[in-house]
Amino acid sequence: MAAHNVGKRVGKRAPTFNHIAISVPPESLDAAGRDAILRFYGDVFGWTEMPTMTEDRVRLVMRAYSNEQFVYLVADPQPMTAARMDHFGMSVGTPDELYGMLDRARKFRERDPAVEIVEPTVEDFKVLKLHNFYVRYRLPMMVEVQCFDWAEGVGPDSLPGA
Repeated sequence: MAAHNVGKRVGKRAPTFNHIAISVPPESLDAAGRDAILRFYGDVFGWTEMPTMTEDRVRLVMRAYSNEQFVYLVADPQPMTAARMDHFGMSVGTPDELYGMLDRARKFRERDPAVEIVEPTVEDFKVLKLHNFYVRYRLPMMVEVQCFDWAEGVGPDSLPGA
């Protein structure tokens, strides 16, 4: 590819991140493990199983709002390990959505203390207030949920310094 094309849109839409693949112990993907994972990530985030991809103790794929956006869990005898704050991020449109997810995670934690939550913060960068919290359940990585609360006249497509 010529250097002058780098960073330019080639198709009808900009490229996006579409999935994350995480290895977990095979026993995490037995029927009981899959059920627990699906219950939590379904209740909190609304993710659903892609049942045609499920294979007992081998694979679980959770659809995250679109068939082109998913979390791919694969069994491995040497599964991923991650530092406590290693995470992948998810953006929501409003603070209400973020705090709704947080409330659902807290309610789930009342039933299952394995839910780990890092309480929310709001960082004020003047052009935006960044709301976030982190949550983990049965996976080596946390999910960071963020809401970009943009100042008037600024948004996700604004250019720095423009």
